Amino acid sequence: MNRRRFLGAAAVAAGASLAGGGPAGSAAAAAEPAGADVHRQHIRLTQPSGRVITFDKHEDLLTVTQPDGSVACLAHPRASFDGFTAASQWSVAQAGYFRAYATWLYLIEAFVFTYPGVEITEIEPWIENGETWRVLDVTFPPTIDTHSTTQRYYFDAAGFMVRLDYEPVINASLPTAHYQPERAAVDGAVITTEHEIFSRNADRTPDRSLVRISLNVTGITLR
Repeated sequence: MNRRRFLGAAAVAAGASLAGGGPAGSAAAAAEPAGADVHRQHIRLTQPSGRVITFDKHEDLLTVTQPDGSVACLAHPRASFDGFTAASQWSVAQAGYFRAYATWLYLIEAFVFTYPGVEITEIEPWIENGETWRVLDVTFPPTIDTHSTTQRYYFDAAGFMVRLDYEPVINASLPTAHYQPERAAVDGAVITTEHEIFSRNADRTPDRSLVRISLNVTGITLR
């Protein structure tokens, strides 16, 4: 049902509220209206300040438009992180790039598996909190910006995506366990509304002592 509904949609619109530490977050953030194209990696975020962040992967360009109309562009934004460590400070454009490509992925979710060049391998099931989850290793082509080239997705018995693991290359490849505990049905599509992101231990368990980043998605529409 998700795939059929996304095929007939051009974009997903929502409000995204991100909170957490690190170079792209803050102690708390108001909802940012987001418009994500379904059939290409393109997204526009409007921040509470009025600043507009636009990312287009085909052009490989991140654009920051300030409330006064001034525009700054960052070409090949991923390459701008070369040599960065977990302690490196990000520019406004770099932080915007992270928020843009990540939010696009979270709004499109598993529909991105249908994009050309995406490779999917099912591995052994994972047991967590007494539940058995199916697990897919998904490898993305260079035409899609993701946290890491190969990401691991977990699905519960009902077929809902409940977790993904990755090592974000723009943030020192820190092992991450990303949970999706809440979701909503929108015009026949199911989209995650609550994201909780933790550090991941060597045994694949999450370090739940600290929620590193949280993201809430509201007001979702497909058009």
